[in-house]
Amino acid sequence: MKIISFYTSLLIILFFVLSMNTIRQRRKNKIAIGHDENPEMLRAIRAHSNFSEYVPINLFAMYLVQAQGANPYFIHFLGLTLLIGRLSHAYGISQVNENFKFRVNGMKLTFAAMISSASYLLYSIFIN
Repeated sequence: MKIISFYTSLLIILFFVLSMNTIRQRRKNKIAIGHDENPEMLRAIRAHSNFSEYVPINLFAMYLVQAQGANPYFIHFLGLTLLIGRLSHAYGISQVNENFKFRVNGMKLTFAAMISSASYLLYSIFIN
């Protein structure tokens, strides 16, 4: 479980950074709840929320893949794909003058990790 622990630790750090950015935007813009139509605040909230929507299910899927005895290199592929995807997405969505390339590529990588995990698990169920 050290591989998943490694990627979980890195993703926790990224979640912490996104949380601190949301708090910083709230203090900077004096917004206690919601986003008050402030584009920086809205982007900080969405970067944080989107991360929390996609990362837990991916980490759980990675855990199940590893529990099924997957090759460690495949687990690293899943973890690295998810990590790079989340970094790219967070960077892209956080920019008020957004370059959609980062956000789109981030989601593609996130979905690639998700579908790869699901495919491996289904293969393990029906083939093994």
